[in-house]
Amino acid sequence: MKSSNIIYHQATVTRQRRNKLNKHRSVVLWFTGLSGSGKSTLAHALEEKLFQKGCRTFVLDGDNVRHGLNSNLDFSESDRTENIRRISEVSKLMLESGLIVMTAFISPFNKDRNEARKLISNDDFIEIYCKASLETCEARDVKGLYKLARAGEIKNYTGIDSPYEKPENPELIIDTDHQSLEESIANILVFLKLNGLIS
Repeated sequence: MKSSNIIYHQATVTRQRRNKLNKHRSVVLWFTGLSGSGKSTLAHALEEKLFQKGCRTFVLDGDNVRHGLNSNLDFSESDRTENIRRISEVSKLMLESGLIVMTAFISPFNKDRNEARKLISNDDFIEIYCKASLETCEARDVKGLYKLARAGEIKNYTGIDSPYEKPENPELIIDTDHQSLEESIANILVFLKLNGLIS
């Protein structure tokens, strides 16, 4: 913090009161995985299901955020860390506002995801690993970025010339190599119900 003359203001409308009004607990669902592993597809499909159930939700999508909040960041390791730090802070604010927050970011480094968990708190941070092989993700290549990375036109691309560190102990693994979108969403919904996050 650059200034010591800042005092935290304690609101009277608390997260607990918002959760009671919403009739569900707020939580951060952190989708991580290679580009093309299905993070955004899963997060948005899950949001649709939760919205239909009357849940208050929001998806923070990696590409969308880089058009605004994080438009000044590149894909160097230091800027990737800053990207995730900012998203962690935004997710924490949204958590306090009573939302079920879904983040869809490659977030390739364990240390950055662990920092996000520490900031948000272990009880409120659900790490969902979208497991798909590099071969599968390259075959999908939805945005054509793997092809550009292989041609050397994109530098520091995760899985090609920048590493992806698999989660060490995620709350949930979704095998998007072998599960359909419907099966994947059903598995997440079961997890949320079993853990008392939704009814």
